[in-house]
Amino acid sequence: MNSPPLTDLSDRAREIFRLVVEGYLDSGTPVGSKALAGPREEGGGGVNLSPASIRNVLADLEARGLLAAPHTSAGRMPTETGLRLFVDAMMQVAEPTREERAAIEQRLSEPGPIERALEETSALLSDLSGAAGMVMVPTREPRLAQITLTALDATRVLAVLVSEDGHIENRILSLPAEALATSLEQASNYLTARIAGRTLAEAAGAVEEEIASGKSALDEASRDLVQRGLAIWSEDSAQRPVLIVRGQANLLDESALGDIERVRSLLDDLENKQSLAGLLDRARRAEALRIFIGSENRLFSLSGSSVIASPYRDRDGKVVGVLGVIGPTRLNYARVVPMVDFTARSLGKRIG
Repeated sequence: MNSPPLTDLSDRAREIFRLVVEGYLDSGTPVGSKALAGPREEGGGGVNLSPASIRNVLADLEARGLLAAPHTSAGRMPTETGLRLFVDAMMQVAEPTREERAAIEQRLSEPGPIERALEETSALLSDLSGAAGMVMVPTREPRLAQITLTALDATRVLAVLVSEDGHIENRILSLPAEALATSLEQASNYLTARIAGRTLAEAAGAVEEEIASGKSALDEASRDLVQRGLAIWSEDSAQRPVLIVRGQANLLDESALGDIERVRSLLDDLENKQSLAGLLDRARRAEALRIFIGSENRLFSLSGSSVIASPYRDRDGKVVGVLGVIGPTRLNYARVVPMVDFTARSLGKRIG
């Protein structure tokens, strides 16, 4: 989508265009010439021109592909091309307030597993934007340091996996009673000796190779426990969701009732999480905040939706995931863009 340069527009046209876009993003409805005419203190848009002169400018902006006039309204609304020009060249972002920053940091700093922080982030983005929030789960594979196995009852074991960076994950493994008849301490020591400095996938491969070669020095029960435990943990890790989406209900507001087909298409897009994750991955590879407006991405060619996405990094500065919001093209970009950026930085501190 190629928008005309801002310098192609006169000062008068730029001002009217800005007022139309801001009015539409604020109200979700087309903006008419009467709303733009007259001084602001009298309820007008602040353009000191007659409605007829304003209509001429609006017609020119429409001819340039920046505005459109819906059949059901005499007003104008920005096209996707117009929104792109506004976002790239005219928008003045409103940085989060001190209270908003404090609320974000407090919510993401609460103790608990990283999965909870990711859920909180997705819900937080939804609350802040009034749209749906999304978080792509980190792709990192941490180096491991230690594993401990503790019996909970006759058939369940609590497995605690500690990574080199201090991250801790707990899993409850359900195993046959006969598998627990062996020494859990022996199995824990064996696993810790083999996983230290390795990722989970590397550790599983090394253990399988050693057991298959007969060099494990484990009795049959211990071998069974080790193999079952690693298999369950690896399977659980592989099946984690690649994307967490919260706040879909925000998309069903009053303004959506007049365009229910678009909203239904958007909700279908959100169900296709693998495709959506692919879109967010573009932001991860770019290593910078991205804004996708409507049909700029094929996934949203029908629903006409916008996505604001930003990568988040670990303490070493490496991009490990992406978060963002998705909603109608009339998102409040000036407010949501810095919110997404600040939330990404805050989550990065939580990831560590």
